[in-house]
Amino acid sequence: MAPEIPHDQPSIESPLSGERLDVLASQVADSIKEDQRTRHLTTSYLPSRREVIGVLERLSWLLFPGFNGPRVIDSEQLEAHTRQLLAGVAGPLFHQIAGALRYAEAVEPITFGEHCPDCDERAREIVDAFLASIPQIRDALSLDVQAAYDGDPAAHHTDETIFCYPGIRALWMHRVAHELYQQNVPLIPRIIAEQAHELTGIDIHPGATIGESFFIDHGTGVVIGETTVIGNHCKVYQGVTLGARSFERDERGELKRNTKRHPTLGDHVTVYAGTTILGGDTHIGDYCVIAGGVFLTRSIKPGHTVRGPKAAVRLNENRSDFS
Repeated sequence: MAPEIPHDQPSIESPLSGERLDVLASQVADSIKEDQRTRHLTTSYLPSRREVIGVLERLSWLLFPGFNGPRVIDSEQLEAHTRQLLAGVAGPLFHQIAGALRYAEAVEPITFGEHCPDCDERAREIVDAFLASIPQIRDALSLDVQAAYDGDPAAHHTDETIFCYPGIRALWMHRVAHELYQQNVPLIPRIIAEQAHELTGIDIHPGATIGESFFIDHGTGVVIGETTVIGNHCKVYQGVTLGARSFERDERGELKRNTKRHPTLGDHVTVYAGTTILGGDTHIGDYCVIAGGVFLTRSIKPGHTVRGPKAAVRLNENRSDFS
C-alpha cells in the first residue's frame, strides 16, 4: 500500500508518467536492496533522532529550570514538578536506549531478533543511573557557567552565558552524552553530540573527558576528539582542534581503535584561537598557555607559554589620491 500524503501537504500531481515512475521505483528499490550499508528495513527498534532530541529538550528543563521550560515554578511544588519531568524523561529515554542496545546486538555477526529481555533490563539500569547523575551534572554545569562569566568581560551576568553562549549549550549536551557514553550506550551519545555540533559549530566527541570549570569562548570550529582529557579550569577559543596525529593500523591494515589518540591538557591551561594540538602522547602541563595559530605535536612541561614564529608584516604605501 502506498503511503498517504500528510494532511498538511497539498496534493501535487506527479510530472512523471506511471510507466516512468514504475521504472524509477524499480531502480531505486534495487539500489536499496543491494547496499546494506545505507539501509535498515526491519529494525523498528532503531533509535530515533527526533525522540532523542525531545528527551534533550525535557532534560534542559531540569538542568536549567526557568531558563528552559516553564518560566514560573512554585517552589512548594518544585519536587512534584521535578518528579513529573523525570517521569517524562525516563519513559522515552528507556525506549531509545533499549532500541540502541538491540541495534548493537543486531549488528554483531550473530542471529538476533527484536526480543531481548537483557536489553530491557540493561536499559532500565542505565536510565536509573543516568537520572541519579543529574544533580552531579547540574553541579558541573554550574561551575561551567561561572567559568564562562569569569572568563569573558563581555558577559554582564551568568544568566547571559546560559541564554546566549554556544559553549554552554555544547557543554551541557556533552556532559549528558558523556554520562551515557560511560555506560556504553550505543549511538545515542553520538546523536546528542551531533545535535550540539549542528546547533553550535562545536564538535565534542562524547568520549572526551572534561574537568570542572571549562570555558569555550566563541566556540565556532572547536573540535575535541574522543580520547581527549581536559583538566580543571581550562579555557579554549574558537578554531581549536584537540585531535589525533595519525591513524595507526594493525597487521591487517585496519585502523586501531580504543587507543589514546588525542591530547591531554592539565589544569588551568589556556589554548588560544586557531591552535591545533595533536597526539595521544601529547601532554600539556598545568598553567600552560598556547598562543593562537600554533601547531603542536609534542608535550609541554607545566608553566610554559608556547608561541609560533611571528608573521612578517609588510606595509605598502597606499598610492590612491585623497582630496
